Amino acid sequence: MYFYARKVVDTMASESMHGRGYINDGDKIAANYIKTEFKKFGLRSLGDDYYQLFSFPVNTFPGSVSVKLGEQELVTGKDYIFSPHSSSSNGKYSIVVADEKLVKKKKKFDKFLKQDFSNKIIVVNDTGKQTELLHNLIGNTLKAKAIVTLKDKLTLSMAQEVNDYPIIEILRTSYIKSKEISFDIENKFIPNYQSQNVIGYIQGSEQPDSFLVFSAHYDHLGQMGKEVYFPGANDNASGCAMLLNLAKYYSLPEHKPKCSIAFIAFCGEEVGLLGSKYYTEHPLFPLKNIKFLLNMDIMGTGEDGITAVNGSVFKKEFSALKQINSENYFIKDVKMRGKAANSDHYFFSENGVKAFFIYSMGGIKAYHDIYDRAETLPLNEFENLFKLITKFGEYLQN
Repeated sequence: MYFYARKVVDTMASESMHGRGYINDGDKIAANYIKTEFKKFGLRSLGDDYYQLFSFPVNTFPGSVSVKLGEQELVTGKDYIFSPHSSSSNGKYSIVVADEKLVKKKKKFDKFLKQDFSNKIIVVNDTGKQTELLHNLIGNTLKAKAIVTLKDKLTLSMAQEVNDYPIIEILRTSYIKSKEISFDIENKFIPNYQSQNVIGYIQGSEQPDSFLVFSAHYDHLGQMGKEVYFPGANDNASGCAMLLNLAKYYSLPEHKPKCSIAFIAFCGEEVGLLGSKYYTEHPLFPLKNIKFLLNMDIMGTGEDGITAVNGSVFKKEFSALKQINSENYFIKDVKMRGKAANSDHYFFSENGVKAFFIYSMGGIKAYHDIYDRAETLPLNEFENLFKLITKFGEYLQN
């Protein structure tokens, strides 16, 4: 189990999948890998050869990216990233700095606002205490050539829209005082990128029309430029490893389920839960036939236990999950959380389906950055998490 999980994480977080985003068909390479595993386990197909196709707009950065402070070349991903809404631009420009001291001095700030910023870069230094005035500057109300924000951690996300200017996020510890900054960014906005959910199922022996659903998203943040990719080992190659381990487990004759079990690998989660939203709008079997959905996202640690989103909503199922863990000493703790639109369970529970989103806690802090790598992901509680989930699966079937 562990060794198969390790193989899945190593494969899905490798450079060959380009960060499982929308550059170099990273999402399609990952989808094909999952489909191949589903076929290997003998899962039945739901949809067009395990795929459910859908499309969405997305902004990507497949070309040149570079940033230089004075003569100091910054490293993509390590020292800086471009905001996901950024547009193509390049050049060398003078820097003006806006910080808390500036906005507190009204006359000085008023004078600052009267400058012509059309050929300047505004560096917004909020020192972690963002004021409304500084926040407005990030929105580029002054029409600067670009905006720089200083961050204590670089955390990338994805966007479906593009601004008419770039935002450069620079790690606070990498920023050096300089009179000018030069940068180059090439974005590619794709208005209708076609992607796919990957879906397979095992027919139940007693209740073939009732479904237990296990889900995990397989997409991640892709690349920034031609060289730097975001591996996404914990988020969410680890969840896919759990999904595939469960598919393998239930495909064995000795574990044949009473009700049908569907395994759904969603795409578009990082762009806004798009794959799961599309599925709930175009279900391949009636949503009312789903007994329960368990969504798994960030399953790579667990030394501090797990959290169950919607635990306070579906209290009976949460009590059962907690009791199973207490009786078997699988993991340290099962914590309750309320409703949250933070993963692919959300649109199911919004449509009347009982659903949990579980994630592991403790250990590494890498998230949405270049450091979420396979080689540093411990998977230390993976087997115990698997045992907890399969025991909970037994409860849900009965």
